[in-house]
Order: sequence, then C-alpha cells, then structure tokens
Amino acid sequence: MKAKATLKQIAKELNVSVSTVSKALNDSPEISESTKLKIKEYAKLKNYKPNVIGLNLKNRKTKTIGVIIPNILNSFFAKVFSGIEKVADEKGYNVIMCISNESLKKETHTLEMLSNGTIDGFIVSVSEEAQKKHEYEHFSTIINDGTPIVMFDRIAEGVDCDKVIVDDFDSALNSTQHLINLGCKNIALLSSIDNLSVGKLRAAGYLKALEINNIVVNTDIILRTDSEEDLNDKIEGILDNNTVDGIFALEETDSVAALKIGLKKGYKIPEDLSVIGFADGILASRRLSPRLTTVSQHGIEIGEVAAKLLIERLESKEEHLPYETKVIKTKLKERESTRKL
Repeated sequence: MKAKATLKQIAKELNVSVSTVSKALNDSPEISESTKLKIKEYAKLKNYKPNVIGLNLKNRKTKTIGVIIPNILNSFFAKVFSGIEKVADEKGYNVIMCISNESLKKETHTLEMLSNGTIDGFIVSVSEEAQKKHEYEHFSTIINDGTPIVMFDRIAEGVDCDKVIVDDFDSALNSTQHLINLGCKNIALLSSIDNLSVGKLRAAGYLKALEINNIVVNTDIILRTDSEEDLNDKIEGILDNNTVDGIFALEETDSVAALKIGLKKGYKIPEDLSVIGFADGILASRRLSPRLTTVSQHGIEIGEVAAKLLIERLESKEEHLPYETKVIKTKLKERESTRKL
C-alpha cells in the first residue's frame, strides 16, 4: 500500500510553508491559482488524505457525528439511520455508525472511544442492558465533558439532553381503542420488550384503553416478557386456552409471530381475529398475507429530527441552549389483518 504524504512532507518537497499547503488545499483566496494547482496535483500524486480529526483544530470540530444503535437487524433502526445520514450529508457532516448489540459495556466503550476527539456529538438509542439496569452514568459523563448527545426512541429519563421520541402511550391507547371499535372484546397483548421504556409505555396505553372502556383486564391473554425465547410457544398457549378476537403486538417480531400462529391455529384473519402490531418494516407490510395493520413509527423522520437537533446544538453560538424533547406522532396504517369499521 502506498504511504500517505503529510502536509509537512508536501511543504518540504515544494519548498513552501505548511501554512501555504494547507491554505491551497482548502482553496484559500490568499493563494494564487497556479500555486493551488501545483500543490493539489502534487498532493494527489503523493496520495495525500486530510486528517479528519485534525481538521478545524481552531474550533475543535471534526464535522463527524457518532450514531450508536442497539440492533442493525431491526428495520426501524435502519430507517432512523437513513434519516440521520440524509440530514448529515446535506449539512456537510460525516457519520460513523456503531452497534451496541444491546450491551452496556459495548455502549460505554464506544462512547468513550469516539468522544476522544473523533466526533463532535452522538445520536443514541439506549441499549437493552442499560435500560434493564437503569445505568446511565456513561451518558452523563460524556455530556458533562462537553460532547452533546441526542437520544431517540429508547431514552434515559434522568439524563439531561435532547430527545426524539414517538407517542408510544397514546398510539398504543389509540390502537387498542381501534380494535375495541371493531367489536373486539378479548384483546391479547403480546410484548417481548417489556424491559424497555417503549415497551412499558405501550403496555400502559393498552391497559388504559381497557380501563376507559370498562373492559376487565384478563391476565391470561397478556404476555409481557423481555425475551423472544419461547415466544411462539407462549403465543400458541394463549390462543389454545383462551377466547381471543383481537391481538395488539408491541414489536415487529411479536406482530409477525402473532399473525403466523393465528393462521396456523385455524383463525380466519380478520374475520375471526384482528391483529395490530408496532412495525416499521417490509416484512410486516408487504411480505405477509394477509398484510399486517401496523403502527408506523416514522423511522426516517425520527432520524432527520435527531440529526437536525444535534447539528443545531453543535453550530449554535449560545452556550446554554435549552434541551428539547421532540415527539413524533405515529400513524395507524390499516391493512388486511383488521376488519373494516
């Protein structure tokens, strides 16, 4: 591999100052066009690459954003990242994406590693382990050291920073109410994310809808777990041993499993069983038959809003800009898994 030249080496070879080389490569009007051309051509010949970390040392900016997501296989996070990258690109920022794999240790290590001069700020969805243990000190430490963080979807309530969330409670309440309006009286709740803040809020919305409609809570048809293990068996048990005419699933995997197992058990969907799920992916909306009615989380919009919040903070001249929490409204997308009103 050809070695990369440095500014100092180029300056020595061309018998000019390092400052002249730097200004020429950055199109400074102080340098003549002929000198710029000579320096740029030589830099290209010598495989010169600018040091991103070293750029803009004057104001300590790298123009790079670190994004930490818990799970790359989740289509929601992929959509959020797409939104982040779109805004970052428009504003002239680079993006580094890292995956915590739901690990508190990996999340902490990534924050520490990237905050050491590599990035200007973070956009983060909190790992499952951090939420389970309620350990958020690693975020506060980074923020107190001067690196801003924007949290999205899964947030740490006690940490002061900008946040972008969806209306999890209200959307769950409205989705359950929709099933009740369709005539469903025995609505099962399926959740494999009960240890996450979003899972708790969605379950609370479901229970509130039952309360508003004077429907007695039947714990036999409520599955609240923090794992996808044995999920299918547990769903089968609910459908085998109880009368169920509606299902509200709180995550895409739960939603897909509910639909498939309902069909396997001989239910006609939506005639016998209506199903609504939180899902933002192609699997739920296009590749299932019947197609699933979903609560869309607007992942791309969440990413765009999070990136705008972070960049506004990074570029603001105000030292103490107040923190904001932006709430993105979800939308119920009716498809074939629910009866028509």
